[in-house]
Amino acid sequence: MNMQFNPNENTEEEIEIDMEGGISPYAPPEAYNPPSKEDEIPYEDLHPFLQKFIDEHNEYTKELNAFEATIAMIEGGKIDREINDRLVQFFTHFDNQIVKHNLLEERYLFAQISKKMKANGEHSQADENYNVIDVLEDDHVKSIQMASVSFNMFALFSRIPDEKSRYIILDVALNQAKELLELLKVHIYREDTIIFPYAQKHFTDEELTQIQEKTGD
Repeated sequence: MNMQFNPNENTEEEIEIDMEGGISPYAPPEAYNPPSKEDEIPYEDLHPFLQKFIDEHNEYTKELNAFEATIAMIEGGKIDREINDRLVQFFTHFDNQIVKHNLLEERYLFAQISKKMKANGEHSQADENYNVIDVLEDDHVKSIQMASVSFNMFALFSRIPDEKSRYIILDVALNQAKELLELLKVHIYREDTIIFPYAQKHFTDEELTQIQEKTGD
């Protein structure tokens, strides 16, 4: 990445990015048209438990869009207190909301869907013990790894005195941030168009209510 930052342009003052205190994702078109995609079910026809997950997706999509805009601002040469605040906002939301959301999916909904898929013989052609739920759970792990690398590289960036090294570190942070955006946007799409319609079709409303009650919601 060839970037030149001029602290006299687009900034009030250059400060440290204190992490302790848009760009379109490059997803391939087939990611949005998977062969296992379920027929669309209108939001209002979904069980409230599934609607809740979609509502949370909508909220954290707003955070992803804001993070995407932040990355664009950094690539445009802006490094100031506003950037710091925007980065802190995103990573705080990721830790406090997105990770919690993912854990609830895995512990309650995904576990039941995986059992249903195994019972129905729905699995990878290469491995009968591997299905789409495993892919989505892998995404959850990867997202934490990518967020951690990006977070730490942004935090390290302004603490390195050598300018060349600083921008190599920033390059890593930005690349990880964009990969994270790509992963999460495709992930949300797959859950909304594959997993939630599957759950609506293969579980009764009573079963979904029982799963929801186990979450304490």
